[in-house]
Amino acid sequence: MSNNFFIVTGWAGVVFCTLGYLLLSLKILKAESRLFQLLNILGGLCLAATALNSNDFPNAAANFLWMFIGIYALGRRLRSR
Repeated sequence: MSNNFFIVTGWAGVVFCTLGYLLLSLKILKAESRLFQLLNILGGLCLAATALNSNDFPNAAANFLWMFIGIYALGRRLRSR
């Protein structure tokens, strides 16, 4: 894939993760909210893909874990409804 694709993907991941944390810190979102978890899932996926593309495996692992924690939390929230 094009290097520009991964540059855009990486920056999108930064925006998703940072926006989620900002909205949580400003108490606009709650940690249990679907939007917060989706921002973390998308951000982690984007950052992991970019890290894998550049062979940065520790960073990819950290972001996959971040993403899977979001998936787990979102799944728990949806099951408890």
